Amino acid sequence: MKTIVMIPTYNERGNIKKLISSILALKIKNLEVAVIDDNSPDGTAEIVKGIAKRNRNVHLMLRTKNRGRGYAGKVGYKYVLENKADYIIEMDADFSHDPAHIPLLLRKIKECDLVLGSRAIKGGKEIGRGIIRRLITKMANSYVRTLLGLNIKDTNSGFRCFKRKVLESIDVDEITSTGPSIIQEVLFKAHLRGFKIREIPIVFRNRKIGKSKLGIAQLLSGYIMVLKLKLLHILKAL
Repeated sequence: MKTIVMIPTYNERGNIKKLISSILALKIKNLEVAVIDDNSPDGTAEIVKGIAKRNRNVHLMLRTKNRGRGYAGKVGYKYVLENKADYIIEMDADFSHDPAHIPLLLRKIKECDLVLGSRAIKGGKEIGRGIIRRLITKMANSYVRTLLGLNIKDTNSGFRCFKRKVLESIDVDEITSTGPSIIQEVLFKAHLRGFKIREIPIVFRNRKIGKSKLGIAQLLSGYIMVLKLKLLHILKAL
């Protein structure tokens, strides 16, 4: 069974080499790493390109147009499907998602179709963020759960593992999110198609190197997009 770890990046020069090394050090059979870089001005892509020359299990997709998390996600999903991945792991590049959780994701996926690394279930936690940011995350989770009807505790988790059939069913070309709301859109579409979704506890750590790309404007835009997803679903059902 082939596993591809998909990592969207933008200005992650300080993290990407160590992250890739940490993933490969897990020694998981038939595992590859695919980095989707939005033409980072800090040279992230050059570092990945150098690693890929030395290791055939590391791949780079360099994007130069339509920069954004949603666009990068679509490119990554298409890549993993075209390259015959059986399991797809999606994670951030800033070490907020610990590679040490990958083996547990792969064990749990045998029991379901989609596994989320969750901060919000027993055993999960968040480290390094202030009380206001944690409160915003909690409120956002409640909003998304209620609006989209999801029985999921951490609807904002971008650390997850899919079976191939989930992405095939969703139809990547029909994903409309251009920003971080791609996380909720894919989760919602998987839910609507009846896929079995489960969560495992993770420790989420705030980044130590580099700057977050997720600001207030992006957060607000994402939650407006969640409302749009719900409205579109209602209209289709009429």
